[in-house]
Amino acid sequence: MNRAEMLNRAAERTDAWDMVIIGGGATGVGIAVDAASRGYDVLLLEQHDIGKGTSSRSTKLVHGGVRYLEQGNISLVMEALKERGILRQNAPHLVSDLAFVVPNYDWWEAPFYGLGLKVYNVLAGKYGFGDSEILSRDETLARLRTIQPEGLRGGVVYYDGQFDDARLLINLAQTAAEQGATLLSYTRVIGVTRAADGFIDGVVAVDEDSGREIRAGAKVVINATGPFADGVRRLSDPSAPPLIAPSQGVHLVFDGSFLPGRSAIMVPHTRDGRVMFAIPWHGHALVGTTDTPIAEPTLEPRAFDEEIAFILETAAQYLHRPPTRADVLSVSVGIRPLVRAEGAVSTPALSRDHTIHIDLSGLLTIAGGKWTTYRHMAEDAVNQAAMLARLPEKTCVTRTLNIHGFHPHAGKFGALSVYGSDALVIQDLMRAHPPLAERLHPALPYCRAEVVWAVRVEMARSVEDVLARRCRALILNAAAAVEMAPEVAALMAAELGHDDAWQRREVAAFTQLAGQYRLS
Repeated sequence: MNRAEMLNRAAERTDAWDMVIIGGGATGVGIAVDAASRGYDVLLLEQHDIGKGTSSRSTKLVHGGVRYLEQGNISLVMEALKERGILRQNAPHLVSDLAFVVPNYDWWEAPFYGLGLKVYNVLAGKYGFGDSEILSRDETLARLRTIQPEGLRGGVVYYDGQFDDARLLINLAQTAAEQGATLLSYTRVIGVTRAADGFIDGVVAVDEDSGREIRAGAKVVINATGPFADGVRRLSDPSAPPLIAPSQGVHLVFDGSFLPGRSAIMVPHTRDGRVMFAIPWHGHALVGTTDTPIAEPTLEPRAFDEEIAFILETAAQYLHRPPTRADVLSVSVGIRPLVRAEGAVSTPALSRDHTIHIDLSGLLTIAGGKWTTYRHMAEDAVNQAAMLARLPEKTCVTRTLNIHGFHPHAGKFGALSVYGSDALVIQDLMRAHPPLAERLHPALPYCRAEVVWAVRVEMARSVEDVLARRCRALILNAAAAVEMAPEVAALMAAELGHDDAWQRREVAAFTQLAGQYRLS
């Protein structure tokens, strides 16, 4: 997957694409995979890097959603549980089972949550990840060595999925490219074009690297920009009423000593009505999330002090060693593209189902949904888009399509396991050039070869692209990521042909960005 090659593909195209997709998050890239694998001609345009927004800032869970079960949204739970199983089947190098323990401190919690999680398992059917069971106090303490023991009666364990969101998205982009899609990052859509009948027949975009304008004809344009969907809709209709009710979710990352072992904690009820998770992830402990309405989405949302305090307060109720602000290694914030609903009194009450909206100009917008159901959302969007554009009907094949990097035993690759089958090539690169095997920082497992690989094969253009999404250094430990930045910039400059001034600018820009991920 090479950006120069992608630019050439787009430049050489003279006739209209079957589909032009705006947005390089889970939904947009998922649509590109689905459409290209059916044989449609696809162009995807993303204003920044692939996965810059919410799709790289999730709770890292592939799950049915036990909270949606409590809300009575059985259809969403069943759909998500099925998609959870399909995703583990198609990307075993990135999706794994994870045990979740619901600690019980009141007598009624074990039977109540035990019954609910039994129903959760039944709904999963053949896509189940493991049976739930009620745990004794000793069994709960054995699984969660740092849980608050005072008043603990026992727990309930159930199983869901865990993944690396940004890495899955990069692999999906590679899958789309392998299926024939053209994907351009750092290409911002600034307008739409119309045919004589008033229907949209293309887009106008700008290549942020060169400033060159790109015009792309399209039989149908799909708006998959998540929280930014209303902005794209207004390119077509400036008076379009808002469809999105944006809400932000915050995650805090701590040292792995706060949650050792291989089990996660699920808190079924917090004081804001949400579920909270504490999960082991890449050797660290990730805790979240919040659900705070915001007025407007931004590419780099900031956590509110009250959100950080809320997570710390909730975690302190369940961990024997209460975490403090000084323990926070990184703060990340994602924005949910929730669909507005009449009568909803809070964002937690808004549905996580997806919605497809087609305006009078023919612009197709898909909004809502969740990471776990991205494949089903894409299938639905492509079906609707193909019908709207009067394209030949073609069958969806993504239920059994292996995602790039597919490897059933990727765990044997150690720190490179998230690369799946690509780990073999990265290992070859390190053997051929031993200095590339050196670690970038003692606190994190990433090596120099991963930077070279990110530039050569994964379209990384900036230090941020590498340290936030190709590697997860910024999400795991913002201070360590800043210390890694100069060496990463030097490695990238050698690959891309940039000078010392470029390196200084990149390091300065990344250092400023990383400041938002640290608590002063």
